[in-house]
Amino acid sequence: MKTRATAYPIWTGFLPSQDDPLSLREQLVRFFRRGIADGTLQAGIRLPASRVLALELGMSRMTVTDAYEQLIAEGFLQARQGAGTYVAARIGNKAQSLCTPVAPRQATMGSARARLLVGPDSMSVAHAAWPLTPGLPALDAFPYALWGRLEGRIWRRRTPPDFSYGDPQGFLPLREALAEYLGAARGVSCRSHNIVVTPGAQAAILIATLALTDSGDRVWVENPGYDAAYRSLLLSGVSAVGIRVDAEGLDVLDGRSRAPDAKLAVVSPSHQYPLGVTMSLARRLALLQWAHDADAFILEDDYDSEFHYDCAPTTALKALDGDNGRVIYIGTLSKLLAPGLRLGFLVVPDDLIDILQKVRNGSGHRVPMSLQVTAAEFVGNGHLGTHIRRTKSLYAQRRSALLSAISAAGSGDLSVLTATTGLHLLAELPDDCDDQALVAAARAQQIGVAPLSGFFAPPCTSARQGLLMGFGNTPAESMPGAIQTLCRLIETQRTSR
Repeated sequence: MKTRATAYPIWTGFLPSQDDPLSLREQLVRFFRRGIADGTLQAGIRLPASRVLALELGMSRMTVTDAYEQLIAEGFLQARQGAGTYVAARIGNKAQSLCTPVAPRQATMGSARARLLVGPDSMSVAHAAWPLTPGLPALDAFPYALWGRLEGRIWRRRTPPDFSYGDPQGFLPLREALAEYLGAARGVSCRSHNIVVTPGAQAAILIATLALTDSGDRVWVENPGYDAAYRSLLLSGVSAVGIRVDAEGLDVLDGRSRAPDAKLAVVSPSHQYPLGVTMSLARRLALLQWAHDADAFILEDDYDSEFHYDCAPTTALKALDGDNGRVIYIGTLSKLLAPGLRLGFLVVPDDLIDILQKVRNGSGHRVPMSLQVTAAEFVGNGHLGTHIRRTKSLYAQRRSALLSAISAAGSGDLSVLTATTGLHLLAELPDDCDDQALVAAARAQQIGVAPLSGFFAPPCTSARQGLLMGFGNTPAESMPGAIQTLCRLIETQRTSR
């Protein structure tokens, strides 16, 4: 086969570099790949014999031979018995299309569900070390040494089967330990086979929604409410309907009015996020009645109900449901220990176990076995109860320090709503304040407050203005300075209007 003669073949332009991290062989392979891709080396062109090319480039013949063999194996070149080495036709013929510039991506690319995920995201919290960052437990009180010893012991004694996929519902000893803990601490009566282990509460919400609803079904969501739960609902393809929350929690009558045919309600009755209110008994009973009437389910997010101050703990909604099977309970160790652990669980009725398990496995929401085994040891040996008692005392001190700092600031701009549970306080702002702008200014000063208005489900034209102030991971001595800075920022914003 004759080829077009060239005075200066392309390979004469190859310039190897000793500073290139690639070897000479890899540099030569890269050179020919590019030449073939951009069309400089066209289909059917015959390349010099390895001995000839090695002499021309001043390289060893072995280096050139190895480069040719790799390009042949990749399909860029073709060796013809007794005839030499050629650029493969099936690669060369596509060179023009490979190098043709593509149109720039549209700004609207991505799924419609993904484009709905706009606005503040509480899962992307401010720097953990910044004072008043909500959503964080006391990371300085995490039992690092104990956890390290337990995990180290597990790695030393585990056998190969322990590193397989494991039980599809989660590590059995962990589920047994959680069932015992829930019965004693939350009044939730269940057995290990009712528990499905998940990588956090948000994953649990997504798994349950996928298992219990179809695309387009309507779902009640608290408004304002936990934005991560709202995002999970959007990703699952359902229609999230914001239901009003007041001092008694979710307004069931508002829900019946807005979406009586909803298939699911996502609520946090023990400590509503972000308002911090506790759902009244009357509302709990009304919610259970609605679920019965509508043949619907309730997802109870019981994320930090262990921490309560100046009040008695409330019973979980799941405990009131009894054997009716309308409530799926969601718990998490992430808020009790550390968010980075990503460890949560579902408590589901007997008739839903199979479907929840299948969705959990089908969606890939598994938890590493080493984490599950360590957590089983931690919970089962009573360390979790000890940690909760110790941190509850710490949180009470930090909450008191925050309230004292607000009082000492002497400013009427921060009006704290009563919050008897959880790890954050909510402060309402004057009507002429913009909480989004205030939070941006606060974070510029390394103060991690969050805006209340960011937790209202769209469309919302009357979002309340307020600040979520987390005290769980904020040392008491950091409270006064942070509050004084916030008060100055509020005053600056008001005077600049």
